Amino acid sequence: MTTPNPEDRAPQDRAPEDMEDLDPGLARERTELAWRRTAISYAALGAALLKASPAVGALVLAASGLIWGAGRQARRRRLLLVTVAVTSVSIGALVLALLARAALPLR
Repeated sequence: MTTPNPEDRAPQDRAPEDMEDLDPGLARERTELAWRRTAISYAALGAALLKASPAVGALVLAASGLIWGAGRQARRRRLLLVTVAVTSVSIGALVLALLARAALPLR
């Protein structure tokens, strides 16, 4: 008796190589929800920062709008979007850290 070769099975009987192949609808939905959660958290942080430093708070609020818009584009150009988003958030965090440092009085 021989062991069955996995390649001999029908396509519907084979295990998917990628998790998104199992249920592509839910994977996309989770990605969209993650972008929305990130935008909401940036908006909340920006609103909290408005009291302490209006300029920095306004920048973070503007970033929340950009993140929300980027999440809407996530379906089309995922890899490019993620690369640009990570780079932009990193540069933005650096700029905000430098602005906050400059705004603090020296002791």
